[in-house]
Amino acid sequence: MSLRPGAGRARPSEAEVVETVRAHLVRAGYRVRVDPDGTDYFDLVARRGDEVGLVEAKVSDARRVLVQALRRRGWGDWTSVALGSPVSAARLAARTRGTRAEPVGVWSVSAGTVTIHREARPWAEDPAADPFADLRARFRRLLDALESGELPPAVRWDDVLSEVRRASGGRGFREWRLDETGPPGR
Repeated sequence: MSLRPGAGRARPSEAEVVETVRAHLVRAGYRVRVDPDGTDYFDLVARRGDEVGLVEAKVSDARRVLVQALRRRGWGDWTSVALGSPVSAARLAARTRGTRAEPVGVWSVSAGTVTIHREARPWAEDPAADPFADLRARFRRLLDALESGELPPAVRWDDVLSEVRRASGGRGFREWRLDETGPPGR
């Protein structure tokens, strides 16, 4: 454990945060891939049945990890952030309450334990109005191909994912504003 400057409390390293979250998800019945493509685009991809969850981890910098989770939201059924500080996680959960970022789960890791400050939720309450449904279906097919051995485990996902960046209506998932619930006209 490393010490946070100016404080006597130990804060876990990012590797410790990732490993603790991985173990937590495995205990919950998920198959978990850590940095699955070797490019650090996804920190953790968790899969249980057809459900796909994404977790972005940071020791600090809650704003940055939240932005990462929001950018990756189109790939998973749910997205969470895991921070190395319970105080930072609680503040992030409170600060984003009632905002369009509220579906992002907020977790903290301390002393080898995951604390869930806010559960992750799906992005669209109505699955028919979900602008990312096609993208997630294609991502599931990628995971299926990896799990079946059709794609080699060392394949770089950025080459594969670049083919599926469009959610719908010709817009990439990064181009959707947080206050939009679906394509215009829905």
